Amino acid sequence: MARIRVAAHVHSEWSYDGRFSLADLARAFRRRRYDAVLMAEHDRGFDADRWADYRAACAAASGDGIVLVPGIEYSDDANAVHVPVWGDVPFLGEGLQTGALLHAVQEAGALAILAHPGRRDVWRRFDPQWAHGLLGIEVWNRKYDGYAPSRAASELLRATPDLLPFFGLDLHTARQFHPLAMLTDVDGPVSEAAICDAMRARRCRPTAYRLPAPVLSRGAAVQTMRGAERARRSVARRIRARSGS
Repeated sequence: MARIRVAAHVHSEWSYDGRFSLADLARAFRRRRYDAVLMAEHDRGFDADRWADYRAACAAASGDGIVLVPGIEYSDDANAVHVPVWGDVPFLGEGLQTGALLHAVQEAGALAILAHPGRRDVWRRFDPQWAHGLLGIEVWNRKYDGYAPSRAASELLRATPDLLPFFGLDLHTARQFHPLAMLTDVDGPVSEAAICDAMRARRCRPTAYRLPAPVLSRGAAVQTMRGAERARRSVARRIRARSGS
């Protein structure tokens, strides 16, 4: 087994709101000592042909110590529930109802997580049946949760203990780079298939600042991070207020 650092939930310019090319992302994450990146492009504008082209582009951008794992962040028709999906599977469709999407995920043998449950209070509408099609829950999303794990997502994970915790960047721009990773134990050479197999076998766990998730989920550590996030949001509000005056 080899233990690798994997960045989860990353967007490129293949998403309508992404800023980085796949080649630039590969270089940026390699410099930050990641071994692989779980991509998660928005489903908007994708179809079977574009998905095939995208998979080929991820393969072309991989190499020299970094693997880009192609993935799609599927959203429901209300753009509320978001589910990143990975695996060598067909494009599943745009704007699917979450239950139908997760059924398709199971049928295809793909891997899925629930992204940023705190966004639009998705955690409140969580259907326990969804758990059958999910591998995990994103308890820390850098874009939406900032410098600390989400309270709502952490509570949801406690209510669904069979699901794995994930730390995701939701990276669209350089502002979302942060030392979050999924430590993943792969069997053999690092590849899309090896990473998906390791995740399917639950050989992955989240880490931040190179510390294990349990250290960051209780006590002084999480209180310090949440204090930093409150301070960041306060400063951001003041900056927005001044720019609007």
